[in-house]
Amino acid sequence: MKNVDDLIESAADLAERGLSKGEIADELNVSRETASWLVERSGTAPQPSAPETADTAGSADIHVDWSAIGRDSKRMGYVASAMADLLAKHGEDVDLTIGIEKAGGPIAALVAHKLETDLGTYTPAKHQWEEGDIDELGGTFSRNFATIRGRECYVVDDTVTSGTTMRETIEAIRKEGGEPLACVVLADKQGVDELDGVPVYSLLQVISVGKEADDYQS
Repeated sequence: MKNVDDLIESAADLAERGLSKGEIADELNVSRETASWLVERSGTAPQPSAPETADTAGSADIHVDWSAIGRDSKRMGYVASAMADLLAKHGEDVDLTIGIEKAGGPIAALVAHKLETDLGTYTPAKHQWEEGDIDELGGTFSRNFATIRGRECYVVDDTVTSGTTMRETIEAIRKEGGEPLACVVLADKQGVDELDGVPVYSLLQVISVGKEADDYQS
């Protein structure tokens, strides 16, 4: 994708397919607020009473397009090796890797293979989100993969936008009796070193610089 118009068109297509705004945010690697704005701009949802302009809405967010990696299994394997290397310093006793769905799942599978761990997946609450308080929703661990069972684990996702999804996953793991030792992502848009006491590693940190950066809360 080259510009905002491409993102708006993609948001419209995803909305017409029935994806929630939270899922659209996940697919486009943008914040939930930016996803809402894109859908509204596309005309597939009712316009707000005081619509934001293209100059103000979502201007502090950053879209990360890593499809050149995602569409090629060999490239994905190379990237997963680098991500696994970032986690390896935490020792050889960890035997579980948790991928955050959707995009984090395939990456986590490759990371788990490199680290020779079991694989689990977590679907965050944002996949159900349309409008309102996301705290009223809940995420789930898939029963088709490994369970926490009180184990130490790693957490894998594609991007960190605000850290909300990663924090939710960390909390969910702890509620299941597990202990996340480290998280790793392809790109970090927030510049975080740790979340809730858990170190966060990234291959890339993409930081907004300029007058919009002070208002960046995606």
